[in-house]
Amino acid sequence: MGNLEMDIRYLPGVGERRAKLLNKLKIHNLRDLLMDYPRTYEDRTVFKPIAELIPGESVCVRATIATDPTYSYVRKGMELLKFRVTDGASLMNVTLFNKGYLRDRLHRGDDIVLYGKVGGTETRPEMTSPVLEMETAENGVTGRIVPIYHMTAGVNSRFISKLVGEAMARCADELVDPLPSDVRRKYKLCTAKYACENIHFPKDYESLDTARRRLIFEELFIIVCAMKLMRGSRAKRAARVPEKADLEEYFRALPFELTGAQRRAIDEAVRDMTSGRPMSRLVQGDVGSGKTVVSAACTWLAVKSGFQAAVMAPTEILAGQHYKTFCDLLSGFGIRVGLLTGAVKGKQRKKLIEEIKNGDIDVVIGTHALFSDDVEFKALALVTTDEQHRFGVQQRAALSAKSESPHVLVMSATPIPRTLALIIYGELDVSVIDELPPGRQTVDTFAVGESYRARIYNFIRKIVSQGNQVYIVCPMVEENDELPSDLRSVEEYARELREKVFPDISIGVIHGKMKPKEKDRVMTEFSEGKTKILVSTTVIEVGVDVPNAVLMVVENSDRFGLSQLHQLRGRVGRGKDKSYCILFKGAGGDVSEQRLKILCSTNDGFKIAEEDLAIRGPGDFFGSRQHGLPETRICEYTRDMELLKLAQTAALDTLERDPELRSPENEKLADEINRVLTESADTFS
Repeated sequence: MGNLEMDIRYLPGVGERRAKLLNKLKIHNLRDLLMDYPRTYEDRTVFKPIAELIPGESVCVRATIATDPTYSYVRKGMELLKFRVTDGASLMNVTLFNKGYLRDRLHRGDDIVLYGKVGGTETRPEMTSPVLEMETAENGVTGRIVPIYHMTAGVNSRFISKLVGEAMARCADELVDPLPSDVRRKYKLCTAKYACENIHFPKDYESLDTARRRLIFEELFIIVCAMKLMRGSRAKRAARVPEKADLEEYFRALPFELTGAQRRAIDEAVRDMTSGRPMSRLVQGDVGSGKTVVSAACTWLAVKSGFQAAVMAPTEILAGQHYKTFCDLLSGFGIRVGLLTGAVKGKQRKKLIEEIKNGDIDVVIGTHALFSDDVEFKALALVTTDEQHRFGVQQRAALSAKSESPHVLVMSATPIPRTLALIIYGELDVSVIDELPPGRQTVDTFAVGESYRARIYNFIRKIVSQGNQVYIVCPMVEENDELPSDLRSVEEYARELREKVFPDISIGVIHGKMKPKEKDRVMTEFSEGKTKILVSTTVIEVGVDVPNAVLMVVENSDRFGLSQLHQLRGRVGRGKDKSYCILFKGAGGDVSEQRLKILCSTNDGFKIAEEDLAIRGPGDFFGSRQHGLPETRICEYTRDMELLKLAQTAALDTLERDPELRSPENEKLADEINRVLTESADTFS
């Protein structure tokens, strides 16, 4: 076994107990440790004389202890060690918490280095709990750029840094460079060894940037290569090929005209399905752009050719909505549609499963229930997944596995800039529906301050009195003393509205902590008009159509991403009546104000996505919902777009010359791709 594969517990100072803690951080061996890149860095290279210290800044100070440290025991868990230091010209007070063991090690006249945040005033600066080390310390933690790692209880950043140093000493010469030498030269990338050394222990910021650029490029290069190889492997499989049916029969039966974008997406999908290879296509369209009609057209084509189709939705309510839509669009052709959710039980479920197996059901709309082992298809040819980020990769694969090489259609209303979508969904072709159907309402959007609250409440009452309904969205579920007091809690706010503001209006509450059946009940009551106001978290971001809902009110709108606010806004404007979105501003500052202005000025989700990407910066664009995207250790898709494009170009060039990576110069790259695919199978679509 090579050193890189050595179990982490065998490093000095680790052992069984700490190994388990490190395992929580996904560190199992020395390779994992070296690939556990710092989350940030502290700049401890700046030294200042005491007289020039500014309260609030973090700097290093070289000084001599001027007074003998005084120790005091305050209470259990609270010890203080106090002394003064001098740099020969000025004095500064220092206080250490719970460092009683240092009282016999520190003496007046000792030369030390301190790093910490300056407190006190400009004339009387002080440091509380600074990093402290002797001036003569070897391999010290001051005077350099210090890595800060992700931590867990019992394992701090300094301990991980020490382990990384040990691992580097053992494994530096064992590091394999998977990048082909011509790629490294062309894109001016440093070696793997240099990158590893300087991402963990950078000599300076230039070295850190060089290391980071190399590692981000490598990670993206391998992801793109892996996706293209996976896609190539899938493309070699034979698929069930529908007859080249004339879809005009389907189009003529529709009760509305398709938009040009819908026609284009259908043409692209049909071309895939009739190519003899399995389709893998993402249909991305703004809220209300008509993606379901595209899926229904593909479904019609599959069924008219003697095959079956399945449509997977993330919630029972959305599955029910799709069931109704597909029945409306397809039943006139004699196509039999079934609905399979967790609510279907007993004899009804047994009968439905038998009909699916025998082919008596042509199209099955369902939720996670479709994954069940007892669900078998006679001739499944098409799998459609709605809002694919709501499902894990393994869940999607479980449905696709019920047929050999089915066509796969993925629908998403989460707007992602096209250039980014084409890269990160590398295994999918991308169709973009960038037109709204005729008659689809634009939603007038306003950002208002707290002074407008009474007027907004009056507006809500007016909306309800006219027979329409209202959503109110909050960022929290329940009160939490640790969070800002101005954040609206769903439960608390609904209670306040019922008791003080709208005692005569029916108000429902829905949030993610509720059980699925309870959520479905609340949404059903709202969609049937029994509830007039629905107070909710973002659980309604992707949900059932309620054409009667014409007003969306969002509390603390600065707490939401711009694209997320656009998704919420898409819950209204689905009927014939004029619709509105009111955004209560929070304390988000200038950036928040800028974002809200963009939302108020346009209903174009793709334009909003581009602006969101530009304004919000690293990591924020996708929020916590990167399901379906390959997991990364150092790259952030949105921040590293330029490197993403370069890595994609390099990967395509490499695979064009050597499609299966069989040449000697690509042997290490192929090995690394296989390792990544094996270890991260559940993070690749």
